[in-house]
Amino acid sequence: MSLQKQNSYSFVRRFLIYQKERFPFLGHGLLVASFSFSAISYSRICRGVEGFVSLSTFLVGVVTTITLFFLVRVFDEFKDAEDDAAYRSHLPVPRGLISFKELAAAGAVAVTIQLALNSYFFPKMLILYGIAIAYLCLMGKEFFVGGWLKKHQFWYVVSHMLIIPLIDMYASGLDWLLAGVEAPKGLIFFFLVSFMNGIVLEIGRKIRVPEKEEFNTYSTMMGAGKATTLWILVLAATFGFSLLASWFAGYGLTGFLILLFLFVLCCLPAILFLRRQSEKHSKLIEYASALWTIGMYLTLGGIPMISQLLKL
Repeated sequence: MSLQKQNSYSFVRRFLIYQKERFPFLGHGLLVASFSFSAISYSRICRGVEGFVSLSTFLVGVVTTITLFFLVRVFDEFKDAEDDAAYRSHLPVPRGLISFKELAAAGAVAVTIQLALNSYFFPKMLILYGIAIAYLCLMGKEFFVGGWLKKHQFWYVVSHMLIIPLIDMYASGLDWLLAGVEAPKGLIFFFLVSFMNGIVLEIGRKIRVPEKEEFNTYSTMMGAGKATTLWILVLAATFGFSLLASWFAGYGLTGFLILLFLFVLCCLPAILFLRRQSEKHSKLIEYASALWTIGMYLTLGGIPMISQLLKL
């Protein structure tokens, strides 16, 4: 079926195609749900509190965090409009599948849902939610120094990845803020891991073989070999921060061994890519980025909490 014909579909059908290509709610939803569950769990474990938050609190938190990440995607569509039109005409917006007006409406619906749910269930969370939204709005304007950021890729990535620990702060706040206590100090390591995970995912999805290159990938900017080496180094730094977070939560040798196994497993596709650059190996690096992120979050918070709940 031609892409041009898709542009004549109803909004619902076009939006389903859009989300499949740019923000698959099912796949991203599982990742964000593990992200939220882990953040809440890690906070409670660090505080020495047994049990989990109520199901309604968790579900509202998951809906909020998923739609916050969707808003990041929507803001990126507006922010990258010029480059997408010039270099990535195959994407849904440049090819006319969905308009900016429709994306803005979808974003407005997401914000309305977020405000309604949080105002009704826990108004206190609007503080942390508001911080994340304010930062997202600044991101959308490239912090009013867009030209400078584009010339300094390091600061561009750092400034944009900071939204992840801010969303993480909201998720963890479903425990400590609603409980009316100070955030446990161990969360600083968890937030650092979240920040670094964002960079792992960002670099991992932008390492390509020459025949699959696009504008502004890391392999075009640095070369595939250097980009892959950078990804391994960032993964190693994330591994180090995850060990600190594991130590602070008191997981001991078991936590270290699980994280070490994940780290070695996820490094393998990158090592294979360095030995022989192929499209298959580049995709495996992207999958390894997601595997590391999910596995690390489950190790730091999810699995220990599930084990604790099964014993209650």
